[in-house]
Order: sequence, then C-alpha cells, then structure tokens
Amino acid sequence: MAEAIIEEICDFLQKGRAKNVKKLVEEALEQGIDPKVILNDGLLNGMMIVGGKFKRNEVFVPEVLVAARAMNVGLSILEPRLVEVGNEPIGKAVIGTVKGDLHDIGKNLVAMMMKGAGFEVHDLGTDVDAETFIAKAQEVGADVICMSALLTTTMPNMQTVVDTLKEKGLRDQFIVMVGGAPVNESFAEQIGADYYTADAATAAETAKTAVEAKVA
Repeated sequence: MAEAIIEEICDFLQKGRAKNVKKLVEEALEQGIDPKVILNDGLLNGMMIVGGKFKRNEVFVPEVLVAARAMNVGLSILEPRLVEVGNEPIGKAVIGTVKGDLHDIGKNLVAMMMKGAGFEVHDLGTDVDAETFIAKAQEVGADVICMSALLTTTMPNMQTVVDTLKEKGLRDQFIVMVGGAPVNESFAEQIGADYYTADAATAAETAKTAVEAKVA
C-alpha cells in the first residue's frame, strides 16, 4: 500500500497535479509512512525524472514549472514533519541573478531543481551584488553559491563575487557555480568559478556531486 501511494505522488508530481499531490502526501502521513520516504521516493524522485526529461528536451519550461509547483505544495505539508524527524538537507545553496540583471526564469528553474535534488535553497532574487551573495552564504553556512546572468554586460559581476571571496579569504569555503545564456565553460574558468552548467537539471546534479565529494 505504501509503495502504491508513493508511486502515485511521484506520477502526479510529474504531471503537475498539485491538488492530487497535496491530498496524497496528507494520506501518506496519516498512514504513518516515513516523511523521508515520501520526500525522497515521492517528491524528489518525481522532480528528478522531470529534470531528466527536461535535459533530453522531452518536456519544456512550462511543464517543469507546474511540476515544481506541485512539489512545493507537497513540501509545505512535509516540512514540519521532516523537522520533527530531523531530516538533513544534502547541502545548502545560495542562488541569485547577478547585479544589474533582472532575468529570473533560468535562475528559478535552477532553484527548483536544486530543491528537487534535496538542497536547502536560499533564493536572493535578481540584481544581487557580491556583498549580498557572500553575506547570505556565510549566514546560512552555504555549501554552494550559484550565480546566473542573461546579459553579457552583467557577466563581469560574476567575477566580482569570486574576487571578493578571495579578498575576504573565503574562496575555499564555497563551491561557486555559474550559468546563463551568454556564460560558457571558458568564461567560468577565466573568472575562477568551480563549475559551469548549461541547464537547470545538470546544475542540480553537478551541485549534488560536488557537495558529496566535498563532504567525503
């Protein structure tokens, strides 16, 4: 019975059916199913499947957004119970679009995929300066700083964040990831970032692997 309901949560999440996900998460909790199992095998598993399809161009941004909305509805019910059982996130990430840039669709997708991969995500929004990125990362004890830019004119502000981290002697404390349409691998290397990823699903996978390696 437990397996069937978890499978349904996973399926409805992929279809973006938030009401069904909410109802099933509540039912699963009533049945005494471990909140961690509901989270990992139901919600996060469903979101990772959507992420894989997104990478392969089998689904597109609108489908990802409705699936993420369904995941967030399920998470809002689960969170109090996860706190009770002491569920630890796999890592903490601070994410934002760099100073001067107001684009947020790509950044929002990455934030959703990171949540789907099990991260505690602190989204700073758009037009974020270096000091804000760093202060928040220190405040929450972040593992990863993720920066997005859609304008070539704002890309140098990614460099500013990396340089400021170095000046403050904090560069080794954080995994720095960059992305966005004009950004590429060679730019990431040039500014001293740790990783560049081309899409949201890959960003989440890369962050997860990097944090696991850092912990190990």
